[in-house]
Amino acid sequence: MKIIFIVDDNDTNLMTAKVALEGKYKSFAMPSAARMFRLAEKIMPDLILLDIEMPEMNGFEAMRALKADERLRAVPVIFLTAHKDASLEAQGLELGALDFISKPFSPPVLLESIERHIGQTG
Repeated sequence: MKIIFIVDDNDTNLMTAKVALEGKYKSFAMPSAARMFRLAEKIMPDLILLDIEMPEMNGFEAMRALKADERLRAVPVIFLTAHKDASLEAQGLELGALDFISKPFSPPVLLESIERHIGQTG
């Protein structure tokens, strides 16, 4: 089963995504990029859902750190954001994100984006 990290400082978003992925992907929900990097030392994700606005290390900073890490640089990232700013989206795509999903997100849209980029579980 493919592994997805969900990184968001909002508990509601974490649980919504976790429930949407249940039975299709193995998911790990965490409230910060620091926790994501600690878990990635033990478990290699197939995809990361990454919030942009987080305290301590925001999604763009986390993305730069992912790309600088030889082991993690190829892991696909989909940004989760409440912003509707095209310049932020462009910045995320320049950093290497595959997609942006607007929050609050619908589970079917989330699943469709994931499946488009890494396929279904299996």
